Amino acid sequence: MDEKDLKKLIINYNPWWQEKFTIDYKPREIYSIIEKHKKYPQIVALTGIRRVGKTTLIYKIIKDYLNKNIDPKSIFYFSFDGLKDVNLLDLLEEYEMITKKSIKKNKIILCFDEIQKIDDWENKIKILYDIQKIKQNIKIFISGSESLFIKKKLKESLAGRIFEFKISQLSFKEFLDFKEIDYSNLLLYESKLLKKFDEYLKSQGFPELINNNADYLKDYTANILEKIMYTDIIQQYDIRDISTLESIIKIISKEPGQIIDFVSLANDLKVSRQTISNYVQYLIDYYLVKKIYNYSKNKRKVEKKLKKYYPAIIDNELLYNEDILSKSKVFETIIINQTEVDFFWRSEYKDEVDAIYIGKKVIPIEIKFGKINIKGLKKFLEFYKLKEGYIISYKEERTITEEGKYNIKIIPAWKFLLEKQKYLK
Repeated sequence: MDEKDLKKLIINYNPWWQEKFTIDYKPREIYSIIEKHKKYPQIVALTGIRRVGKTTLIYKIIKDYLNKNIDPKSIFYFSFDGLKDVNLLDLLEEYEMITKKSIKKNKIILCFDEIQKIDDWENKIKILYDIQKIKQNIKIFISGSESLFIKKKLKESLAGRIFEFKISQLSFKEFLDFKEIDYSNLLLYESKLLKKFDEYLKSQGFPELINNNADYLKDYTANILEKIMYTDIIQQYDIRDISTLESIIKIISKEPGQIIDFVSLANDLKVSRQTISNYVQYLIDYYLVKKIYNYSKNKRKVEKKLKKYYPAIIDNELLYNEDILSKSKVFETIIINQTEVDFFWRSEYKDEVDAIYIGKKVIPIEIKFGKINIKGLKKFLEFYKLKEGYIISYKEERTITEEGKYNIKIIPAWKFLLEKQKYLK
């Protein structure tokens, strides 16, 4: 990119330098946590899958600074999406020339979107942070559509210098807030909230999908997947065997929650086990896939045991299929992603619990779209000598109790997601 084009792009990216800046912002639950970290010198990093609202949150940060009467030209935003060859240091020189602000002398707020797109970004950001450490005049915000800490050298170079916040798809509560739906009285609005929960499933929590029709939803999620697969992952890792990567994501998207045997899959796809392992990890790094582990109190056993895989973007054919099995898979995937669990449980006798939440205590959770079955949950409670568990249902609500042994609460998903903090402690 030549100097003239870069200068024009910089000016276009920073409209608040010339005019009043407004944004269409709907509250996100994580923002209050991010806000608390603005006062610290460390870099604030927002990561998450494409289109979950990271850029909007950065704009919100910028707007808040502007509301405090900070000189607009002291705030510099730039997105590296699609601009891998832009040199960060050259970019800063252009910024200084345009605004007459000095990075080393003035108080500056730097906001860099999709920072991982440029080579050696961590060392260039580290230089800026170290200037800040001496001068105490720079606050840095960055975002990325992959985990920024996947490389060991990066962990080492930025250790103690950065706070990372994962931005997820909208929670059900945020979805209702975006649609301005009242949920202050759950009993009064029960039927309405159940209907909205069905809409939420179709949107998969993407902010731009909350008010659109089915055709738009299908195209939108397909485009996100395509962008991540073919622009981000394949270019980042220089993947030649594209068909294998495509096969893996299709398998996980069409059959969420399955246990994948890498050796068997490698034989089926006629590639090495290491290739399967690498490609699955790439999908995890870019937040397209979530891995959960078979729970054990023995941490060494956890890594060696079976693992399940869930997609962040559900296959359209599965999402719009009305049969009970497809609905069950969609339902389970959304709940797993929204409860942010890292474990399931499967015994040697194949008794199973869908999700194990680890908070102040261990909480087993079964996810049942259709018929309620407590067999696996009972086995887990007995094995680990626990007395309380949950079943997340589509709309059923009751309690199953056996005196002195266990108390199992069956809770509708819409209600569970609106009151997560009450149940997951």
